[in-house]
Parts: sequence; C-alpha cells; structure tokens
Amino acid sequence: MEPAVDLPRFLDRESSWLQFNSRVLELAEDKEIPLLERAKFAAIFANNLDEFFMVRVAGLKRRIATGAAGATASGLTHREVLQRVLSGTRTLMTRHAQVFQEQLRPELAQHGIEILRWSDLDASQQEQLYALFRERIFPVLTPLAVDPAHPFPYISGLSLNLAVLVRNPVTGNEHFARVKVPPLLPRFVDVSEGHFMPLEELIAVHLPHLFNGMEVLGHHTFRVTRNEDVEVEGDESQSLLETLERELVRRRFGPPVRLEVEETIDPQVLELLVRELDVHDNEVFRLPAPLDLTGLFTIADEDRPELKFPPFATALHRDLADYETNSAIDVFASMRQRDILLHHPYDSFTTSVQAFLEQAADDPDVRAIKMTLYRTSGDSPIVDALVDAAEAGKEVLVLVEIKARFDEHANIVWARKLEQAGCHVVYGLMGLKTHCKLLLVIRLEGNRLRRYAHIGTGNYNPKTARQYEDLGLLTADPQVGEDLTHLFNRLSGYSRTTTYRRLLTAPNGLREALVERIDRERAKMTGGRRGAAKTARIRLKMNSLVDEAVIEALYAASRAGVKIDLVVRGMCALRPGVPDLSENIRVRSVLGRFLEHSRIFVFGQEAPASPTGRAVGEPPEVWIGSADMMHRNLDRRVEALVQLTDPAHRRELTAMIDTVFEDDVACWDLGPQGEWTRRVPPDGIPLRDVQESFIDARNQLIAARRARMG
Repeated sequence: MEPAVDLPRFLDRESSWLQFNSRVLELAEDKEIPLLERAKFAAIFANNLDEFFMVRVAGLKRRIATGAAGATASGLTHREVLQRVLSGTRTLMTRHAQVFQEQLRPELAQHGIEILRWSDLDASQQEQLYALFRERIFPVLTPLAVDPAHPFPYISGLSLNLAVLVRNPVTGNEHFARVKVPPLLPRFVDVSEGHFMPLEELIAVHLPHLFNGMEVLGHHTFRVTRNEDVEVEGDESQSLLETLERELVRRRFGPPVRLEVEETIDPQVLELLVRELDVHDNEVFRLPAPLDLTGLFTIADEDRPELKFPPFATALHRDLADYETNSAIDVFASMRQRDILLHHPYDSFTTSVQAFLEQAADDPDVRAIKMTLYRTSGDSPIVDALVDAAEAGKEVLVLVEIKARFDEHANIVWARKLEQAGCHVVYGLMGLKTHCKLLLVIRLEGNRLRRYAHIGTGNYNPKTARQYEDLGLLTADPQVGEDLTHLFNRLSGYSRTTTYRRLLTAPNGLREALVERIDRERAKMTGGRRGAAKTARIRLKMNSLVDEAVIEALYAASRAGVKIDLVVRGMCALRPGVPDLSENIRVRSVLGRFLEHSRIFVFGQEAPASPTGRAVGEPPEVWIGSADMMHRNLDRRVEALVQLTDPAHRRELTAMIDTVFEDDVACWDLGPQGEWTRRVPPDGIPLRDVQESFIDARNQLIAARRARMG
C-alpha cells in the first residue's frame, strides 16, 4: 500500500546541503569547542558557501536559463529551488556575520587576538603600517576608473574589491573607480602579536595616495561570486589536457551568481554595481564588514595551543610493525600476513599508505606501480615517490584526474611533472571522472609476480589525511590484485571488463549491485526462510544520499520491516521516520574535529547463535570505497568498493556505525520534515564525541607500546 502521508518522497538536495552548512555553523557557535577551532569552522562555513554558489547555484541558474523542463525529485521547479536557496543562504549569511561580530570577535579580543580598525592603532603602529603599505602594497595596486573612456572593469570571482567615489576639485565632477585587494597578500595584516587588520582597511585609509589631486568621497567593499564550474566536453580525438586548460581560462569569465556588499554601501554605487555586473536584486547580500570571512583561516592558525583542540598523535597501525623487536616497517611482509584495515587519521597515513608507496618505489624487486590520483597536496611525497620509481626504471602508470573540481590547475602541474619523469600518465575515460582511490604494486618474488594493493575512501593526500576521517584496505589478496589489474587496464587501455570478484564499480553496475543487496535484505523479511528475518539489517555511512533508486530501495526495505541505520554527513534526500514509508529508518549526522569522509556499506547481521553455539546463516557483507549515493558518483564517475573478508574488520566497521546510534553520542538526527536536530545532553551529562573516543583509544595504544618498549 502507498504511504499514508502527504509529503514528497524526496527532500530537496540543495536545501539539505544548506542544512549541512548550518550544522557547520553550529560548531562555530558552540562554546564547548575551543575558540580558534570555532573560528576555523566559521571559515569553513564561508568557504563551503562560496563553492555552493560557484557550482550549485550557478547550475540552477544555467538550467533555468536554458529552459530545463520538469520538476526536481522533491517536486519543486528549478526556479522554486533557486528562490528557496537564495532565501536560505541570506538567512545563513546574516547569522554567520552575527556569529563573527557578536561572539567570535569579542571572545577573540578577550584572549588578546584582535581584528583592529585604523583608528584603534597608536601612532607608532600607524607609522609601521604606512611603511608596509608604501613598500609592499601600493606598488601592486591598480585603480581602475570608470568613465566614457574607461569601461567598467572585469571583476574576477571571489576577489575582494573597493568601490571608490572621488571628486575632481577643479570641475566638481564625481567619478567611480575600482581597486582590487591583491589576492596574493595576506587577508589579515599582522600588526603585532595577536593583532590584525583587514587588508582592505589598510588600503582604504591610504586611498588618497592612489588618487593624487582628487578628493576621496567614500569607499565600499564588495565581492562577486561567479559560475566557476568547469564543463569539459569533446570527442576522443581531442587532448583532454589541452581542452581543460582552455576551460580554466574560460572559468574566469563565468557569469556572476552573487554580489556581497558592505551594508553601509551608497545606494548609487550599489545601483551601478548591480547594473554593470548584471545581477538581480535577490542575488545582492548586504553584510557588515569585513566581507570574506574565509580569511579567518589565518586567525585560526595563530600559535595558541590553549585555544585549540589538544594535540593529537596518529599511531602506527598495530599490524605494520613488530613492536617487541622494534624492527623497521616492512609493509609488504605485513600485507603477506593479513589484510590490514586502516582508519585515518587515527592510524597514520605516513607510516602506512605513504610508506607502502615509498617502499615500493625503493624496492628493486618491484616491477610496476599503478595508481589513481584525484587530489594530492602541494608538496607531495606521493608524487615524489612515483617520480623516484619511474627514474629507477620501474613501470609507473598514474591516472591523474585533472577534472577534480577546483584542483584542476594543480593536477595539470602534477601530470606534467610525472610525464617528465617518465611515468605513463593517463586521464581516464572520456566523459567520466576517475574518483576511485586505488594503488597496485607488482613485485617479483622468487620466480613469480605477487600483487599488493591499497583501496581507500580518501585521496592520496598526506595533508588531508590528518584532517579527514577515512578508511583504507592494504591487501595482498590475489583476487583483489586480479580485479585491480583488469580495472587499470580498462582505465588506461581498451579492456571491457566490468565485473569483478571483490570489487563493485561505477558506472557499470554499482547502483544495481547496491539495490540488489538492499532488496536481498528485504527478501529476508518476506521470503519465509526460517530465521532469515533475524539477519535482515542495513547500515550505511556516506557523505551524501540523494540517488532516488537507492532511496526507493531503502523505502521498500523499511516497509518490509528491515531496520536501517544511515550515517550521512551532508546531503540527504531520504525522509526517515515516515509511517508506512520509512518508519524503520534512522538518519544521523556526525560533524567534528575531523571531516567524516569514509563510506561503509553493511548488509545483514550475524544471526543469534544456535543451541549448539554456532552462528546460523551467512555473515554480513561489508564494503568500503569511494562512492557516495549521488547521480554523479553512480553515473558519471569511476568508483570502486572493495569487500572486506576478515571477520574482525567486519565487526569493527559495523560497531563504528552502531556507536553513532547510541543514546549518549553527540550527533544530529534527521526528522521526517527534513529538519536536523542536534542531540541535547540528558541531565547536563556531556554527550560522547565519537572522534574523541577514537583519539583516546589511540592514545592508550601508544602509551601501552611505549611502556612495553621501556
């Protein structure tokens, strides 16, 4: 029967994303979190919203402009979604500014970290900053006049600008000029220890030096956000690298999607900006200065450990070294013993994945290395190891995803560097992004080749591996090695293999495989097989859940009585807790010190033991990998999930999800109307932070190891 509710079956994905960013803002408001960490969350909120406008809002405007017909999955038209988004972002941006002005700014000042105005400085500080302006800032400023001989200048996306009104004292004529705040200079100028001034403030007080002989009547800060999503199209005869390089140039000239202005802006100046930039009134956001609070990353980096989370040391995984003899890490030897399940950042990335690659690059018995790179860090030991391997004569294949959003330019640089070192660099399949995280090493042992592999949920980036929560599997299992060999052949050549033994991949069948497993759990409730219903269970952890086919399968399983627990960090279009539709589904979200990034898929559960003490039925299936439940991941990306076969690993990940649903855990619950509610401590007892629990466990492990080693 149909659900007895008068609600759309799917929540709006854009509104759901805004609610996610609202949860980030809640962390900036949370006085239980160290102050500089709250400043960082405020900066993350601002950065998230910039990207949301550049991609999601821009996409909505593009679909409206091209006359895209039909409603969205939530039942709303694209125009209705855009209006909701603009209204929702206005509320959030106002709240964000208030958090900074009324909470963070005064609390930072109480701890000796101040963001000052020019009038707050004493004479010596003003003299010091004037010298800085004259020597380091003034030479790179370019005032651009606007008059019949000077058309309105191009305003680059996310640049901070000063709109300046000047008057000619001879003619009395007033003129408009634009001064761009140099993006390569620090957003906040260091006045003295713990004291900062917004760069635009320093420029503003010295505007007379830029307009000699003119009277400066006023200045107003503004900032434009543009459509900066890159769309790469072309046939197979075109060079993907060259096509993308052209698109990156074109990105700079995308149409505006948002105009942020200082709330005190002169109405005539605002009218000029709106007209020349061709933005609508509902795309104008008036905010108190300073604009662009992504600059709070600079403040959050202050060396004030008492205002930050306590230091955290990652641990060497217990299966990667013999602590009794204090021997050096031999990743290959450890992998031959067993599959190794890594949980970053608690397990060190440097001494596991990075060590695996570096050992492979240095090992004379290694014949080949094959790897995918989606994002990596600026000073990357991963790239260095691949270069070393190629220069040592090893066969090195690197699939560089140069279309990774906002990392395109950096990835082009890495691709060129790797090519120059002798690596075989490919860019994947036309029309698809390669998002899977794969590393395959082929090593000669005796008279045969053995394959070693790593499959993960996160990028090969040592920097983000300390900030993102991710999982990875190190394995020498021959089935995985054979699967990856076929998959890499498909990515680099013309292999048509799309089915594997321990892998599930997109875009060839991942959605169907997951829906089949969801349906299998539903069938346990309805098939009548004795005892099967007791093993029916679904537990998933991911960043986003918006794919309608997956959600419909979960609804059907819920209506059959299957208990379903979902941990979704960001967007979720599924409505939980709706009678006759999803009353057996619970959805929670965890945000905290680390960005929850791992994806886990658990189907089934251990059956109760029989009277003889033996478990009945099949063990649960547990998969990890790179895919979220989104159209782009399942249809337009190469993704890979790997099945875990070690019972201890299955128990570990199942327990990880179960922990989030315990009553005393800090998290947010999703309700049937699409509302997210933060759990409140009962009777004033602090809720348990799951990330802190993992940190505590690793600290205890490190302490025990040190004690054993004397």
